Amino acid sequence: MTRLFIAIFSVISFIVSAQVPSFFNEAFPKGTVFYQNIPYAADTLKKHLLDIYLPPNASANAPLVIWIHGGAWNHNDKYADMGYMTGTIKALLEKGYALASIDYRFSTHAIFPAQIQDCNQAIEFLYANAAKYKLDKNKFAVMGFSAGGHLGSLLALSNNNEVPEFYVNKKKPSFRIKVMLDFYGPSDFTLFFATSDLNDIDNSIAKLLGHTPLLRPDISKAASPVTYVDKNDPPFFIVHGENDPDVPRAQSYLLKSWLDLAGVPNALTIVKDAPHYGKMFDAEDIRTNLIAFLDKYMK
Repeated sequence: MTRLFIAIFSVISFIVSAQVPSFFNEAFPKGTVFYQNIPYAADTLKKHLLDIYLPPNASANAPLVIWIHGGAWNHNDKYADMGYMTGTIKALLEKGYALASIDYRFSTHAIFPAQIQDCNQAIEFLYANAAKYKLDKNKFAVMGFSAGGHLGSLLALSNNNEVPEFYVNKKKPSFRIKVMLDFYGPSDFTLFFATSDLNDIDNSIAKLLGHTPLLRPDISKAASPVTYVDKNDPPFFIVHGENDPDVPRAQSYLLKSWLDLAGVPNALTIVKDAPHYGKMFDAEDIRTNLIAFLDKYMK
């Protein structure tokens, strides 16, 4: 059942009721309206749920940032990555942006393209129910981290293409993505591995695809965001850690190069000394630039 919580006196007033992580008190301003565990598909799967957070005192339909969590496509949930991005979340809501965080099926239960199908289905639900939740259906952005950055980028770049395999009902969704905020997501699986990893069937990408990229380059290419880059794609704000040990920063440089070639507006920030994830990505300068980028392209 969907539950609605309104933080009237303090955010803590709905943390206890909603049974959500303790960082909510830091991330969400007083007065945030929180809809929890909304089913977005016609089933009872726990991974087919989403949450919506509306900014305090919103007087009109709010532009929406859709949060896609990381976790190697095989773990975490719709609260993941929020704990180290509390300043950015708070700034977004105070600026008048709504937030929706979605769950999706893990590769341990369903291989690709199940994950991108879920993301498309969740956003189509938000589009269809925008008026109900006071969202501006013409102002959707996606924000993804690691595996979520991959899925968000794949969704944003394929959004203006016909890719029936990416949709549950094979029908192209109605929504359009205005901006993509990509935090260290893989962009090209065909160029991801070191030589020693090419035949490793136990790594997270092989588990996602059902094969190693070496054995099935066709699937690897179909699952790579850069495959779908064209001049009609939304602007990209890309952030990557200089010392990322899990997703090489070359993946973000490569994505930027493809976007540049297509004439798609983009900005790449390499965070000095930063690892794969953490508080360094919630720095004030990144946050300020991110919101300015959103404000510019969500018009």
